[in-house]
Amino acid sequence: EHGLRKREIKFEDDAIRLLIESYTREAGVRNLERQIANVCRKVARDISSKTSKSVTVTPDKIYDYLGPIKFHSEMAERASQPGVVVGLAWTAFGGDILFIEATKMPGEKGFQLTGQLGEVMQESAQAALSYIRANSDALGLSANYYQNHDIHLHVPAGSVPKDGPSAGVTMATALASLFSQKPVKPDVGMTGEITLRGQVLPVGGIKEKVLAAHRAGLTTV
Repeated sequence: EHGLRKREIKFEDDAIRLLIESYTREAGVRNLERQIANVCRKVARDISSKTSKSVTVTPDKIYDYLGPIKFHSEMAERASQPGVVVGLAWTAFGGDILFIEATKMPGEKGFQLTGQLGEVMQESAQAALSYIRANSDALGLSANYYQNHDIHLHVPAGSVPKDGPSAGVTMATALASLFSQKPVKPDVGMTGEITLRGQVLPVGGIKEKVLAAHRAGLTTV
């Protein structure tokens, strides 16, 4: 389509992978096709202007041809500190990971939620906190821990509204991690609603969530 002969262009596997992970975000492959076409046009221009006879497209050349990457993986911001847990979410583009962060400060039993959370997720957070407080002995937590602290639960990417019944277990784990000061394994992702009795309820979108986990480099869901 762009007047190139087979010998004039070759894509390295890493370059294709970079295109998929950092320049497209969709359920299909139409945008991937467009980005490959963009690269082919730039290569055809170089060859027609006699600057090169053939081009091997490497990841570095992708940056040169297409500019800064458009989609960043949040795994780069992953922290293995207590109170941070990787959750899995269904999105219109398939699945994605999200981080749930909990922190504490001196105070008197305050509980704050931020990150543009819908009503369902806010209720999940309240249920998660109640479960952790009710089972502090079984979890090896100090019984009066909550009495002397304010808790803040945050889901980053605040500009994106988030809702749905699948973050309860992730929120409960973030709070348990914060209270016990034990970090959660950074290669584990989780999804599921939690009840006051600690049962994890089934949720949908598992295929998309597992694909998102795989894409992000998680090993356990």
